[in-house]
Formats: sequence, structure tokens, C-alpha cells
Amino acid sequence: MSQSDPVMKPPGEGRSALFSRPSVLVVDDEKRIRDVCAKMLAGDGHEVGVAETAEIGLRMVKNRHFDIILLDLMMPGISGIDALVQIRTAHPDTVVIVITGYATLEHSIEAMKKGAFDFLSKPFSPGDLRVVINRAVEHISTLKDIATEKSRMRVMINKLADGVMTTDNQKRIAQANPAFLKMIGYHGPRPIGRTADEIVGIKSLNDMIDRVLDAPEEESIEVTEEVCLEQDAQNAETVLGAQCVPFRDRLGRNLGTITVLHDITASKRIDKLKSDFVSMVSHEIRSPMNSVLTQLKVVLDGLAGETTQKQRDILGRASEKIAALIRLASELLDLAKIESGLITREREEIQMAQLLEDQVAFHQAQAQAKSIQLSLEDLPELPALMANRLNLEEVFSNLIGNAINYTPEKGKIIIDAEVEGDYLCVRVTDTGVGIAEEELERIFDPFYRVKNDKTRFVIGTGLGLPIVKSIVDAHHGLIRVESEPGHGTTFSVFFPCTP
Repeated sequence: MSQSDPVMKPPGEGRSALFSRPSVLVVDDEKRIRDVCAKMLAGDGHEVGVAETAEIGLRMVKNRHFDIILLDLMMPGISGIDALVQIRTAHPDTVVIVITGYATLEHSIEAMKKGAFDFLSKPFSPGDLRVVINRAVEHISTLKDIATEKSRMRVMINKLADGVMTTDNQKRIAQANPAFLKMIGYHGPRPIGRTADEIVGIKSLNDMIDRVLDAPEEESIEVTEEVCLEQDAQNAETVLGAQCVPFRDRLGRNLGTITVLHDITASKRIDKLKSDFVSMVSHEIRSPMNSVLTQLKVVLDGLAGETTQKQRDILGRASEKIAALIRLASELLDLAKIESGLITREREEIQMAQLLEDQVAFHQAQAQAKSIQLSLEDLPELPALMANRLNLEEVFSNLIGNAINYTPEKGKIIIDAEVEGDYLCVRVTDTGVGIAEEELERIFDPFYRVKNDKTRFVIGTGLGLPIVKSIVDAHHGLIRVESEPGHGTTFSVFFPCTP
């Protein structure tokens, strides 16, 4: 095949076949080598080009891209080594396999140092050639997979509505999507490679990144804050929810940070309306109810004069109803605060074993009053959680309290915990009355309570489990329930382990 010969294509090649196997260029001054290689590679489905000198090969490479180049080192004119350097400079992703005679093995070693992928010693068999080509094909496939994954990730991040920025451990920006740049109000040169201090003109965000980078490698850290930006021309304040976490390797070394911004301006306005309403409820309902309850207690204690037994019974029932309304108002306040994120922003490292021990100890008196055996299983070593302590205490206080309320006397309640995959799972299992299958899907609805002959004497607002679920959701966890009427219930709570 001469310089003007066309590139050999595999039989039946169409558009899909063009990308099915890498293209190969054979550069060798021996016609026999060129012909044998071209015939075998074309038969294996490759698109093959040939060149009898390095000069011709370089011109072909300049006109089009070849995935693999078989390059003879000892040719007249431009040497294979010099051609290799030019090819690697112009096409760094091209795989070059050098062909050399036994007498020039030292040259092949030099070629490997200059970027050659592999080498073939002359004479070689078709099997030897096929092994080396297949190895190169696998290498190219791996590189393409990596490039495809990086491209896919870049496109996905750039299309996110949330702002995302990553930095290295020197605070140089590795990636910043358009949403992030828009949220911080940056309009300028490409930010990649510049420091966050140069690009991010918001002190609190830079302080968050500094705190994460300066954190000891053995410490789990997640910095979450709200960032209020200056009012715009319409005097509207923008509020961003910001979260910054470290990016670490398998040895725990800090490689950099990931910062995520979410525009929560609209939700903050809604939260303010909700907060104003809740404050009104607190002032207009809870406070007067407390006052009425206090007055009833004065009467029941006989401080306002003698009362008959019947009067005390009536006033006692009225007191219970008013106390229930006060609890309802308080739980509504709690639920509103959790849903608006006013509590879960403050997080710390929590040792779950100690928290569960404290909860079991706290509820023992209530359990013993019903002769219920409340116990905490021997726990394995559990990872720490980044969570809000008050929130977690409320979750397990609700679950254990419910288990006691819905378990008959002399029943059992067992709490255990373990790591399941990337989650820390805590289970609260009781031998109580259980929940019918058709009601399981509704137990997390606000104000919904299971009502039957066995539960009608249990007093509650129907907000305990919705509060539990809201807290778990706010911590990116999940909750599951398994139950059988008459045989008890198991609540399983899953929290993501701290990375």
C-alpha cells in the first residue's frame, strides 16, 4: 500500500462500526510488516491506515486522529523516537506501540520513557500483535469510560439548580457550576484554578471553607449555615442555605471541599408567615389555656373554697382536656420549627450508644410503673453521627414513650442498634397491641391516631410520629415500621453514617 492508498476499513462498516473498534495506523518501512498487520487488524474489525515512513505517518496523523499507532523505531528519515515525541505532543490520548528489532531493545526502553504504551520485538507473530492490540484497546476503553463519566458528571452538575463548588486543599477552585456563580453574583474570567477568596466575595462562605480545610483529619465535620445577601434593587433579600463538607481519600486525608448552595428565599418567606401564625397560636391559645389550667388547679386544691367530689371529678376531666390542648399547641410549635429548619441547622458529633443509654434510663420509671421490661441490647461499636442532639433525643423519646403507652402490663420493649451498609440503624421493638396493615401508611400523617378497643384509653395528639418523621427526613434518614396486631411493633430508624 503506497502513500496514496486509502485507509483500509472493515467489511460492512457503517456509522456504528466506525466507533466499535479503535482505529490503527501502522508506520513501518517494511512492506511485509505493514501488509500483515493491516490484514490482521482489518480482519479483527479495526479501521487501519499504513505509512512507509515517519514523515508520511505524521502527515496522516495531522489530517485525522488514530486511536492506536504501531510505530517502527528504525526508519530512514525522521526516527521513530522523534516521531513519537511529535505524536504524543499533538495527540496525548493516542496509544503508541513501538516496533523494534532485538538489536534496538534499549531504544524501546527510551521510547517507553517518552510515552510509548508498549513495544513489540521483531519478529512477532499475529498472536503477539493481537495480545498487545487488545491490551491497548482495554486501556483506551478505560480512558473513555473515565472521560465519559467525568463529562456526564460535569453536565449533571452544570444542570443542577443548586450551586456546587469544589476546591482542592489549597482552596483553589476545581469546579463551580453556573448556578453557584450566579448565586454569589460572580461575572468574570473562568474561575477554575483561582482561589475561592478571589472568586467568592462572601466572607461567611470563605470562612466555612476555611473551617472545613482546617479541621483535623480524624474529625468528622459538616458546616451548615444560612447566608443572607444584600438586598437587590427591589429591596428583596436573598437567603442561601450553604453546606460545606470535606472531600477525603481512603486514608482520611483532606483533598479539598465541596460547597453546596440552595436558594431558600421563597421558603424563608413562607416560614416567616408560618412562624408568625405559630406565634399567634402560642400567644392566643397556649398562654390563655395555661392560665385556665392554673385557675382550675387552684379550685381543685381547695384554695377557692370547698368543692364536692362530683365537682372535683368534672374539673379534673376539664383539666385533662385543657392539658391536652396545651400539648397540642406545643407539638404544633415543635413541628413548625422542625419543618422550617430552625433546629436541625445546629449539628454536632453524636455518640448514639450514650444517647440511647440516657433515653432508656430516662424512661425506666414510666416502664416500671406498668411492669414493662425496658432494655437496651449490647451494642457493637457504632460510628458517630453529625446530627442535632435535641432532635435525636425527641425522636427516641417519642418512639420509646409510644412503645410504653401501647404495650400492656408485663410486656417487653427492646432497643438495639447496628450499622447496615452506609446507615446506622436503631430499632425500637415492643410486644404491644400492634398496628393493622391498612393503618401503617397513615401513622405518620399529622393528627392521625390508631383507634380501637385497645388504644382508646391512650391519650395523644397524633403529632408525635409526624414530628419523628420530620426530624429523620431533615437528617436525610428514613424510618420503617413493621407490625402485626396483637404481636407488637418494630420502628427502625436509619441515619446516614458520618463520611
